[in-house]
Amino acid sequence: MLRYTLKRLGYMVLTLWIIITVTFFIMHLLPGTPLKNEEKIPPEIREQILEEYGLKDPLPVQYVKFLGNLVQGDLGKSLTLDGREVVDFIIEGFPVSAFIGSQAVIFGTLIGLLLGTVAGLNRGKIVDNFAIIVAVFGVSVPSFVMGGFLSYFVGVKLQWLPTGLWESYESSILPSLALSFAVIAQISRYVRTEMVEVLDQDYMKTAKAKGLNRSSIVVRHALRNALIPAVTVLGPLAVNIITGSLVIEQIFALPGLGKFFVQSIQQNDYTMIMGVTIFYSVLIISVIFLVDLLYGLIDPRIRISGAKE
Repeated sequence: MLRYTLKRLGYMVLTLWIIITVTFFIMHLLPGTPLKNEEKIPPEIREQILEEYGLKDPLPVQYVKFLGNLVQGDLGKSLTLDGREVVDFIIEGFPVSAFIGSQAVIFGTLIGLLLGTVAGLNRGKIVDNFAIIVAVFGVSVPSFVMGGFLSYFVGVKLQWLPTGLWESYESSILPSLALSFAVIAQISRYVRTEMVEVLDQDYMKTAKAKGLNRSSIVVRHALRNALIPAVTVLGPLAVNIITGSLVIEQIFALPGLGKFFVQSIQQNDYTMIMGVTIFYSVLIISVIFLVDLLYGLIDPRIRISGAKE
């Protein structure tokens, strides 16, 4: 198992390096520079500013310098947002994004597990058909459409919850609900499919023959095995929800990390683009790694297989 873990860690480092390298060179293909009102700046001042930030160096030199600073834990300063450290923006914006994303994942997972389990146990019945409709709806309708719908009807028409800004806990409910529909759809779909398959296995018939009650069979045998594909999709899905709420944050005017990321792309803020990209990449890769390790806790066969490798 240790050998398997170290191999996965090596893949993580390699993947992160590839992401950093590709992002760095593609980023510099964007037209323009980070300078505001560049056409109004005298040429000598413009050259001096670019020299100060190291943007006059050849691209390979800039790349090597960036990697050197990154190894030391330095993500650099923003080129457009008052020269503040990129880390400061991440510390400021990510808690908001993480809060609404985590809330959406928790709510969506609980409802998805419940819906998928009930649908699997009632295959072909009304509950099952309802779960399928919810899954199709959640996958088909983008979160920003759901966000606009909730903002208008729940916030404006009914005036039950705030439609924007970040003033209290109530401000987080609508954005989280808009993001949770995708989680509900994915989790319920996977759990329902696996429950139907697991319930037809021979060992389930053996459990029934031993006289185990229905709740014990569902919780200890069927649901546990049905969770494996759900865990597989839940890790990357959770990170995508947390890091992919850029449009939702704009709809509800939330001060999340997505706001800074969008601004950095619009303004060619190279250090901010790289800093946020690296942060998101580390988060996604780490979650995928943890998901792989969770397999062994859910299914001992996977743990044994990993140990043999």
